Amino acid sequence: MDSIELKSDLHNLIDKVNDETILNAIRAILAKQLSDTDFWNDLPVNVQESVKRGMTQAKNGQTKDHSEVMKKYEKWL
Repeated sequence: MDSIELKSDLHNLIDKVNDETILNAIRAILAKQLSDTDFWNDLPVNVQESVKRGMTQAKNGQTKDHSEVMKKYEKWL
């Protein structure tokens, strides 16, 4: 099936769907595919700040080994 046939098939399938949840999901997937932005701008500001802080800490060598962290939190796992 080439891309023209595939698009036609998708159009036909979408025309038969009446569930708005499914249609909104398809719309979101396609909109994201066509978007020039990445998910970074969709993240809450506090999450962006946390990631930036973590990246700065990593650059400054302020990290811990995975095994060290796992040992500390093993009682909750």
